[in-house]
Amino acid sequence: MKVSRIYETGGPDVLRYEDAPEPKPKGNEVVLRVGACSLNHLDLWVRGGLRGLKLDFPWALGSDAAGEIVAVGDLCTRAKVGDKVLVAPGRTLSASYETACGRDNWAPDYALFGYGCQGLNAEYVAIPEANALPIPGGLGYAQAASVPLVFLTAWHMLVGIANVKMLEDVLIIGGSSGVGIAAIQIAKLFHCRVIATAGGEAKLAKAKELGADHVIDHYKQSIKDEVRKITGRRGVDIVFEHVGAATFEHSVASLAHHGRLVTCGATTGFETPLNLGRLFAKHLSLNGSFMGTMGELYEVLRFFERGLLRPVIDRVFPLSDVRGAHEYLEDKKQFGKIVIVPE
Repeated sequence: MKVSRIYETGGPDVLRYEDAPEPKPKGNEVVLRVGACSLNHLDLWVRGGLRGLKLDFPWALGSDAAGEIVAVGDLCTRAKVGDKVLVAPGRTLSASYETACGRDNWAPDYALFGYGCQGLNAEYVAIPEANALPIPGGLGYAQAASVPLVFLTAWHMLVGIANVKMLEDVLIIGGSSGVGIAAIQIAKLFHCRVIATAGGEAKLAKAKELGADHVIDHYKQSIKDEVRKITGRRGVDIVFEHVGAATFEHSVASLAHHGRLVTCGATTGFETPLNLGRLFAKHLSLNGSFMGTMGELYEVLRFFERGLLRPVIDRVFPLSDVRGAHEYLEDKKQFGKIVIVPE
């Protein structure tokens, strides 16, 4: 089979497209013929080298995929050959306290495909049966592969952490990204007034088409000033953050009294100032978030089954051109997900 792997960290040039043996399922595993994968910023960070992350080279990237089951292990009880499934991106094999309490993303051995365990950018992959979930709502492979990581992350942030309520004001930073597009749609399920930021007229227009009530060009406009205008100086109830240093100060300043900020990343850097006076005087809550639980993923997929959420795909690349897909994502050209399809 063909696989995309790296033998060292670095730029897009370290990606190799090569042959590898087809995997065989262990007792509790299934083998998936991959119909499509999708890229996440996590792939860029792992490829580039994350401090403290040790990779067992050669290393396959990729946390999201969908396809057809072609083999099942002897201990599998639910999955069948021919099932069309998407892959839950977070894996845990332990019977831990956290898993028993429904917090599997807190489990000691919790790992993301492509980050803590070998990834999914291949023609065939072996995954635990528990990670093979039915594709909802008649989605195709490319659509299904665009769902799990970003929609689970956004759902956990807005619903699980920020406890979004009906008719609140929500500021979504980076509304053209995968998680941003998911967040816009999830916030609109609660009939929230959504303010989304993006760069450039084309992306702003697409964010409005997706449901954003107001848009801000974060390259040309002051986020906090525009939020004040839109909300009559009140600020927003929730800020959805994942950009970090470039926007964080504006994000905190955009919060109303008792506002909640939730962040899952820092694509522009981790170091940022924080006005502690604003924090305690306005009773603000700042929250971190990492992925989400398997139960939350099942919950999210129900909305796709009903057609109330939808994936947004920007462009499809062949598996042989993973390097081009990485370069395209690094150039911030996309609105939505970048999909990789085995030839």
